[in-house]
Amino acid sequence: MDFPIFHLDYLGNRHLIAIIATLHVLINHALAVGAAPLITLLEWKGLRSGDQRWDHLAYKILFVCFIVTTSVGALTGVGIWFSTSLVNPQAIGSLIRVFFWAWFTEWIVFVSEVVLIVAYFLSWRGWGQRHKRLHILLGGLLSLFSWLTMAIIVAVLSFQMDTGAWAVNPSLLNAALNPLYLPQLLFRTPFAMVSAGLFSLMLIFFFVKQDREFRARAVRFTSAWIMGWSGLWLLGAFTYWRAIPEAMSHNIDVALATIPLENWSTTLSLLIIASVLALLALSYWGLILPRRLPGVALLIPCFLSFWLLSYFERIREFVRKPDVIASYMYSNGLRHADYPLYREEGLLTHATYSPVRFVTQDNELSAGREMFRIACTRCHTTSGVNSVVAKLGGLYGWQSWDPVVIQNYLASMHNTRPFMPPAPGTDEELAALSAYLIALRDWPSPLRGAQSHGVVLAYP
Repeated sequence: MDFPIFHLDYLGNRHLIAIIATLHVLINHALAVGAAPLITLLEWKGLRSGDQRWDHLAYKILFVCFIVTTSVGALTGVGIWFSTSLVNPQAIGSLIRVFFWAWFTEWIVFVSEVVLIVAYFLSWRGWGQRHKRLHILLGGLLSLFSWLTMAIIVAVLSFQMDTGAWAVNPSLLNAALNPLYLPQLLFRTPFAMVSAGLFSLMLIFFFVKQDREFRARAVRFTSAWIMGWSGLWLLGAFTYWRAIPEAMSHNIDVALATIPLENWSTTLSLLIIASVLALLALSYWGLILPRRLPGVALLIPCFLSFWLLSYFERIREFVRKPDVIASYMYSNGLRHADYPLYREEGLLTHATYSPVRFVTQDNELSAGREMFRIACTRCHTTSGVNSVVAKLGGLYGWQSWDPVVIQNYLASMHNTRPFMPPAPGTDEELAALSAYLIALRDWPSPLRGAQSHGVVLAYP
């Protein structure tokens, strides 16, 4: 309410964050958290066996991970902060107030991780065999710090789904040790290890082509790594599933396809199960019969794991709706505790950057536009991705929209669609919002955000 509204009317605000955050998670889990211990283990195996081919393979995998994590990974990490601050400053501001010291610690750990990966990569050949044990110890430290960054951030992500004892006794410790922290960490840690193994299988396909005997050994070793972590991954998934609050588990069917159709959710559920089984089957094949595993098959598991991890992030973000912080703040950036005030005095009255403060007959459409901008644009666009006009058109048909029907739906939509926040504001403001939505149907026009105007108190 105290910030200008940033809005992308075609892509949508939530998709901006989703694209950046998902790419960052893929890189962080597979190429940092999971890859660091696997590379260190490969280096140790080369030292122990005296076979330099293991050391060369580990270095080549590290080279790819180093380049990607220090470029795309770093940029998307900063991009998450930038995009969330633009789209929902109220939410990120609240999380910073709760987790300030945790994030402060995380930044120290992250800087240490960057220093360690640079040192680990640049000293690989310079230290040679003479200091190999010390270099392996450096890889172990990198593995620990890579995992610690994830362990701290998982506290924030799980807090958004279940605030636990913090709601009664606000403290950093209660916020971090929320009911979903350990279950989610137990799921993400082995998933990162499995993803790293599958990514390494793909790199083996490119880096080891001529030496078929060594490729078979590398595939067998990496497959053993994947199979060893897969049991913990499935156990973590089951633990995480059991810990999710019941209200959120009811959103999963819709989250699988973002439409409440049983056939779609069933199909996608089966696809997810089939993907997991395919990963395990290919890994088992590589463990038992690595020489008979087609080279191209080494590419498939990596893409499947990335798809599963991306879809997990999508589902996790959806099931916590209608909240961005469980039981504290709705996904539109408005606090639960403030809703009675908005219902009594109006939403626009308390909107600092709205040019309209009260609804009159002369400014109804302008007031409705501001209501939509404040209460709806975190998730919806006017005519782009997840368009509100298309959603309402699918519910009521394009020709049968009635102002009273739309207003009544807005007032009660959270009852039939529990993943939607309740509509804030007075009856007059909801009537104005209804009029604006009907006007969008008749005269579609994109809605521009504050970034198109600068920080001003009025929009043209």
